[in-house]
Amino acid sequence: MQVIAVHDVDDVAHWYNSPARSAFFEARGMKATAFRDPAGSSNTVAVLIEAPDMESLQAALATPEARVAEENDGVRVETIELFADA
Repeated sequence: MQVIAVHDVDDVAHWYNSPARSAFFEARGMKATAFRDPAGSSNTVAVLIEAPDMESLQAALATPEARVAEENDGVRVETIELFADA
């Protein structure tokens, strides 16, 4: 399934170029594609996540490793919103 995660980050360039996001999802058999505002005027970003199902994704996001990746990338966790294609 495909899920879009939208959230704010501290530094868009750092977040966009960080390998932590891809490494985290790929280690769990998922793919993550990052998106940012092309005008560069917003700290809101999005990730298209290809996951087997919502349960697998939510379980992955609840791990300590997810928190480490989020902190490394400057994700403002309280702003995360998920949108599913289901």
